[in-house]
Amino acid sequence: MKVIVLGTAAGGGLPQWNCACAQCSRARSGDPAVSPRRQDCLAISATGENWFLLNASPDLREQIAATPELAPGPGRRETPIRGALLTDAELDHTLGLTLLREGQLTVWAPPPVLSHAAVRGLLAHYHHWTWHPAETTFTLDGLTCTVFPLSGKRPRYAQTATPAPNWVVAYRITDPTTGGTLVYAPCLAHWPTPFTEFLAGATHALLDGTFHSPDEMATTTAQTDQRAMGHLPIVESLPLLPPGPTRWYYTHLNNTNPAVAHDSLARTQIEACGASVAEDGTRFDL
Repeated sequence: MKVIVLGTAAGGGLPQWNCACAQCSRARSGDPAVSPRRQDCLAISATGENWFLLNASPDLREQIAATPELAPGPGRRETPIRGALLTDAELDHTLGLTLLREGQLTVWAPPPVLSHAAVRGLLAHYHHWTWHPAETTFTLDGLTCTVFPLSGKRPRYAQTATPAPNWVVAYRITDPTTGGTLVYAPCLAHWPTPFTEFLAGATHALLDGTFHSPDEMATTTAQTDQRAMGHLPIVESLPLLPPGPTRWYYTHLNNTNPAVAHDSLARTQIEACGASVAEDGTRFDL
């Protein structure tokens, strides 16, 4: 299984268009210690021929253009992108699908997301897409995908929708040929005990790294506890990483997160615990 990290930032990317915080200012100035980041998204393939997106960020056009494996061809209108798996219904993870509206793709998503994703109605006006519920276990071009419900956090535009425990999910994707396994959980509101079992034996795991600490936005917003936003801070998830051979990466980093800077104490602390901060463009062969 081949994995390409297309983006690693939370909503708005880094730098954000309307932010002059320390990290955004350093990224905007070209500081080599704070590289710009596109919004969180992955691409996976069993063989390197057919590719599937894990979430579809608003930066998707740039991400595809920067990734040779996703370039169109050999036919004038052919593309190796076959579909997408959505972890939730947030605009930051679904708007990129509208950029692919001239294609005919297959999308897997939790049932509440299938029913309420804002982009689905828009896409229906262009081409017929196939939409499948992401529940329990299913097969994706020879890869085995298992779904873990994480929380009932609904996007703002769907606050009147029916509550459900699987508005947000994680995926565990295994290549049965190599045994390589990827876990992708960019939105982790808390760490339920069964989630540790879900992670067991994974080769690589990309986890929610939105915030380093629960109060890092206190100086810029009235929201003083970032856990209420549906993201477990790194300082709380880091001690919970199970021992073993899994390679741990944090992704979906907010612009306020000091760990985006290579020279930060936060980055040093993460690496001292045997984890890493994911970087745009990273490739894994599992």
